[in-house]
Amino acid sequence: MDVRATAKYLPISPQKIRLVCDQVRGMDANEAISYLRFMPQKGAGLVSKVVRSALANAENNFEIDPNTLYIQSIQANGGPIRRWRRFGARGRFKPILRRTSHVTVVLRERATEE
Repeated sequence: MDVRATAKYLPISPQKIRLVCDQVRGMDANEAISYLRFMPQKGAGLVSKVVRSALANAENNFEIDPNTLYIQSIQANGGPIRRWRRFGARGRFKPILRRTSHVTVVLRERATEE
């Protein structure tokens, strides 16, 4: 059983949030949340929020024990880009790209050995 959660339009570039996603891919979900709590990056808090949402989906919608779940896949894809402008010297135009990202987390149950 796969459980998924998605956060869209996060105000951080996909390149920056992928660095955080690569650190927790394959970890147990609860272990990943505690790991993300102590990371200094802004994206760590955003990814933690999505993982906690996926855990809540598993517990409330599918009645799965959250202690048996691990992060099967986590993706950070690009969202829409807001184009901003700043005017420079001598009448020049300095474009600024404000990037957004979409994060998708898929949790899966570990196979219990009995």
